[in-house]
Amino acid sequence: MDIMTEADPLLPPAGGSAVTIGAYDGVHLGHRAILAELRARADGDGLATVVVTFDRHPASVVRPASAPKLLCDLDQKLELLASVGVDRTVVVRFDEERANETAEDFVTSVLVDGLDARLVVVGEDFHFGHGRKGNVALLNEMGGPAGFAVDGVALTSGPGSGPAEPVSSTRVRMLVAAGRVEEAAVLLGRPHQVRAPVVTGDRRGGTELGYPTANLAVPPEICLPAPGIYAGWYQRPDGARWPTAISVGRRPTFYGPDGDLLVEAHLLDFAGDLYGEPARLSFVTRLRDELAFDSVDALVEQMGRDVADTRVHLAAG
Repeated sequence: MDIMTEADPLLPPAGGSAVTIGAYDGVHLGHRAILAELRARADGDGLATVVVTFDRHPASVVRPASAPKLLCDLDQKLELLASVGVDRTVVVRFDEERANETAEDFVTSVLVDGLDARLVVVGEDFHFGHGRKGNVALLNEMGGPAGFAVDGVALTSGPGSGPAEPVSSTRVRMLVAAGRVEEAAVLLGRPHQVRAPVVTGDRRGGTELGYPTANLAVPPEICLPAPGIYAGWYQRPDGARWPTAISVGRRPTFYGPDGDLLVEAHLLDFAGDLYGEPARLSFVTRLRDELAFDSVDALVEQMGRDVADTRVHLAAG
């Protein structure tokens, strides 16, 4: 997959392109349905497939106080798009200038002049441009004179989701934030994953508790599961994966309810130094709520049960 940014000149693919536009946060099953339609239509017309996405979520500029947490960072989004066979991804910088750009100007500069779009495939509820005034109707209106067709795709409900609940990034975020990571995985088509470097913690896990943990400095804009204990997988930079008991929480046994929110990963049967490495942590299932214990011994006993439960759940999966 070719990746282009606004630092690169937009050169139309030979023969024109089939384009889709959007934040594509999470690249979930709803997105994949649109991308499958894009590919099918593009193959029939001999066009290159192009995804136009943004370097940040548009809401972080338009309404920063209520911008959603992200299901994936930009690097992961690009990897996911490449995995579904997109020919080219164009990453557009979304800043104040872009936020104030009219939908008509965006169509002309990016779709027509920049990509020689012959087909535009988007969700039927897609909106873009200043004031969200761009939609499927506007694309159809501009497409005739500009020479591109428009396909507004009905949103898919996906497995495990009723017809009134289409797969959307908003729905997936709600599931993740509620700790319902198994349901989120169904709509994502994969477990929810966070990526972050391993940093130094309070070093209590190995010396005092007997369960050393890798502490991940997850960026604040990334969507985390609700506080609790999870079973999942830790992936190292070389691709090796380790079954992992994961804590998302404030360590109330030691710090009460107001401790810093931390993501801690105990890699089962692992011995080694993880400090500084970029980690990928996938959440497979929720084991229990975060609890405050009356003693360290009670906490250690529960941690032993959590590790045993992690083995069972990951072996069954």
